[in-house]
Amino acid sequence: MEKFGRLHDHLRRNGMAAGDNEFRPGRAKASLLGQVHCSRYVDAILNNTLAPKALRRMGLPWSEELVKRTCIAPMGTLLTAQLALKHGLACHLAGGTHHAHYDFGSGFCIFNDLALSARVLLASGGIERLLIFDCDVHQGDGTAAMLADEPRAFTCSLHCEKNFPVRKTRSDRDVGLPLGMTDRDYLDSVFATLDALLDHVQPQLVLYDAGVDIFEQDPLGRLCISEQGIADRDHGVIERCRQRHIPVATVIGGGYDDDREALARRHAIVIEQAFELQVES
Repeated sequence: MEKFGRLHDHLRRNGMAAGDNEFRPGRAKASLLGQVHCSRYVDAILNNTLAPKALRRMGLPWSEELVKRTCIAPMGTLLTAQLALKHGLACHLAGGTHHAHYDFGSGFCIFNDLALSARVLLASGGIERLLIFDCDVHQGDGTAAMLADEPRAFTCSLHCEKNFPVRKTRSDRDVGLPLGMTDRDYLDSVFATLDALLDHVQPQLVLYDAGVDIFEQDPLGRLCISEQGIADRDHGVIERCRQRHIPVATVIGGGYDDDREALARRHAIVIEQAFELQVES
């Protein structure tokens, strides 16, 4: 959890998080979480009654601090999406817990912020179509499963095919990438996929999971994308959405590194690119 605070500190030091452009979400109530997740599962997380096997699958030890973050992060993604609809662009300094399923957690993900935000926004009637564009190195299996029956939410996952999860869940569009893929081929795949989907789906909002575990030295990644490649990806995704006047909300997704400061700087790339594009406009 250390990377989240370090990310905020980095953005403050560099003048991108400046108080007047910062918003703090509240804590999701069990009743809201229960609208998208199994109520028994929500209760087990909140009250530390999850079975040991389920805890192992989740990949994280239970703690009060974990529960607090887990309940705030989905509200952060929802707030970010609402701000994007209002301002055209907004970035969440967490989020992207796409392995969380309806009734179990997996791969360090407990509640699915992307699925929750999609369900709430569509139920509100404010939008009728949205695109979840997931560029984390791991397939967004939980998001795909939780939104499989919602045709107004189009799920797309670009991920390393030979990576976690072993058993993939079908998204509306899956792009499995080969081991060791490098910048040029990766960017061509990302942009060709996004351009086609923006034409096909015509979303009124894009939820963009900007995972940095595609990085060449990420221990869980298995792709070979440079930090410049990550910056080019984030810039290109946001720019394409804005050229079509489609609001975009970003979440940081996955990223792993024993050097927490370096990891925080890597997660900051998407916010830096968003900031640059916002200034240019």
